[in-house]
Amino acid sequence: MSHLPPAGDGLLYVLDLSGARILSVRPDGSDCKTLAQNCRLPDGIAVDTAAGHIYWTDMGVPNMDDGAIERIDLDGGNRCTIIPPGATFTPKQLQLDRRNRKLYWCDREGMRVMRANLDGSAVDTLVQAGEGAADRTDQERWCVGITVDAGRGHIYWTQKGPDDGDRGRIFRAGIDLPPGEQPAARSDIELLYDGLPEPIDLELDLRRRLLYWTDRGSPPRGNTVNCAPMDAPAHGPRPTPKILFTHLMEGIGIALDLDGDRMFMTDLGGSVYSARLDGSDRKTLLYAQGNLSGIAYAEVR
Repeated sequence: MSHLPPAGDGLLYVLDLSGARILSVRPDGSDCKTLAQNCRLPDGIAVDTAAGHIYWTDMGVPNMDDGAIERIDLDGGNRCTIIPPGATFTPKQLQLDRRNRKLYWCDREGMRVMRANLDGSAVDTLVQAGEGAADRTDQERWCVGITVDAGRGHIYWTQKGPDDGDRGRIFRAGIDLPPGEQPAARSDIELLYDGLPEPIDLELDLRRRLLYWTDRGSPPRGNTVNCAPMDAPAHGPRPTPKILFTHLMEGIGIALDLDGDRMFMTDLGGSVYSARLDGSDRKTLLYAQGNLSGIAYAEVR
């Protein structure tokens, strides 16, 4: 029997790559609905309950530089494109900065960390890990997962490395460019973790200063959910990341419900899972739903 907290008024929003659709589902797996269809390879999702909007990235054709970001209302209406095709190359995971009213995303083949206002204006490049066709062949330069600590003014992102390559990395930098510096040559970039199988999506527990992420690489360290401190200890090296959840089928998305002590994950095998934040009380909420990518949790009142 599950001992997870009651579902309350929360909803999960899930992207299906193969079905080109956005789903909503209750945290117990019930009441699954399709909110939007004909989405071009949707990958990252963020929900702004205050404004009543859902945002998602359309990867487009990966070698065509035609990625975009779209928005709908919570009920699926008023669909519009806020970042037009070509303004970002291959947008991946997406994060909403509620404090500063900004969207942040990683651009894989563009090898960038980017942001914009919620209406799509003021598109900025914050990190440029490479440029041009030659650099694009180096998957260690590909930026994939993104999360934001607005209170302390930091962005966190993954550069996943080659498939199952054990060369994935997690970085941190300031939320703004240092004065006088350029995205390709920032002095404030910190390497937090390296030698990871293939890190994908990121989330933060700011209360406990913990970083959670999915890893799509090979077992035993890959196809997992991992957790590690956001900050280095006063003395000694950073601790080895702790594996909380295993046996994902190419894990992609992660979302945290901190008040409910639970996390939710998706994989390309088509499943949505839940567990406590320590990885216990594992449940499969949905399965055989296509190829699932991004996931977001929101309290909808």
